[in-house]
Amino acid sequence: MTEARFTTDGGAALIVAGTGARPISVELVGSRARVTGTTSGRSRTWKATLPLQASRWGGAELPLPVGAYELRIVPSEGTEAEPPASVPLAQLGTLRASLDGSTLTIGPPIDPAYDSGEGQAALDRRYATRPAALENAVFFESFYGRNASCNPLAIDRELARRAPGVTRYWSVVDLSVQVPGGAVPVVDGSPEWWRARGSARLLVVNDWLRRTFSRRPGQVVLQTWHGTPLKRLALHRPGFDPRRMAAVIKESRRWNVLLAQNPYAARILGKAYAFLSRPIWVEGYPRNDILTSGDDGATRLALGIRPDERVLLYAPTWRDDRTEMVDFVDPAALAEATDAVVLVRGHSRTLLPGRDAEGPRVVDVTGFPDTSRLLLVADALITDYSSVMFDFSVTGKPMYFLVPDIEHYRGELRGFYFDLAAHAPGPVVRTEAELVTALRDGDPSDHAEKYALWREKFNARDDGHAAERVVARILDQGFVTAAE
Repeated sequence: MTEARFTTDGGAALIVAGTGARPISVELVGSRARVTGTTSGRSRTWKATLPLQASRWGGAELPLPVGAYELRIVPSEGTEAEPPASVPLAQLGTLRASLDGSTLTIGPPIDPAYDSGEGQAALDRRYATRPAALENAVFFESFYGRNASCNPLAIDRELARRAPGVTRYWSVVDLSVQVPGGAVPVVDGSPEWWRARGSARLLVVNDWLRRTFSRRPGQVVLQTWHGTPLKRLALHRPGFDPRRMAAVIKESRRWNVLLAQNPYAARILGKAYAFLSRPIWVEGYPRNDILTSGDDGATRLALGIRPDERVLLYAPTWRDDRTEMVDFVDPAALAEATDAVVLVRGHSRTLLPGRDAEGPRVVDVTGFPDTSRLLLVADALITDYSSVMFDFSVTGKPMYFLVPDIEHYRGELRGFYFDLAAHAPGPVVRTEAELVTALRDGDPSDHAEKYALWREKFNARDDGHAAERVVARILDQGFVTAAE
């Protein structure tokens, strides 16, 4: 017989107990996180304690991400394991959890009274209409709160250095998201989230604002976006859709300032979002500052990679017609064929669906909080149509473009702003076999001329000081005040 219960003694945990010999292992396995239980007991009874928190990449111990986890009990030889009886929904501090047989479900860490359309509408009304003065604070959000990264993270770090008195709120989907030191996490949809977003003088976001949002008088929205575009976006996407057009224009009217990595991106983003008469700051990308002077030692250590190991980063973009990451590469086979460690980085939109890739010398870094640190570690980048190509070129290291579906992507899904094959600063290949040949036998110097032209066009302002320039403009224009 197997039983289970939740406890908050020493932190939220699941306790599983049974009769018979102690199991070999007891684990909770989710798509992006895994917890191994501490077991005790002798021949008659046993107990396993599974903390509902984990540390990844050498970071702090944080609550498990929202989602479903499989309870795996590996019995000792000669015994059998059975799933425990179900345990109803319980509030465990900041966590909500329930157990149904072998499935543990962790829900969003907000009061159930607000976890509904009606509850969210009530919070929206409360904080959109209140008369309170604006707070000398910044509300940061990156990729809809799935992590604290990208340009908002780099701006946060520079703002904390230049204006430590400014309060910094970070929007997070749950408390598994690690926020920068000194920042205040606010869980999406919670009263604290609505209050912070409605009272901060400055909002710094890298994607669309979600839910309803009415900019209060005096509030400023800095839209950093999240990459120089190769693929068509917003108003430029194939097919005329009046609802999409209305949504794009409604969204862009919420922004006061748009940040662009280079003049090319400024032109494209300005037209794609009908953002033609408001300020566009062309300052390079703050997230790329680390690529000019950063040290990859700490990241290699966190990923378990030796200093002398070659690292390949496979980072494709997402597809409009699928929820999970593309599977054009067998990462374990690629690692064996190239004698390298292969990092697999899915797009932020594939973070919640899908599962981590596994295999010898394969590290799935889809959940790693900061892509820039991965670019710093990588000795070469393998991508397709992702804007990561415009960031990695700051390093000058080799790039390879694996594009087996280029006709479909160009003709049906999105389309491109320019001919990738004609301008790519590295080999453009159609199969994994061609990719391996290029990695093994190719000479990066064959693409030196195109690489130089690419960097001149796209990376002229990526000089390691973009965050300094952006924060200087924020302070000079009084979006927030350094001392108050």
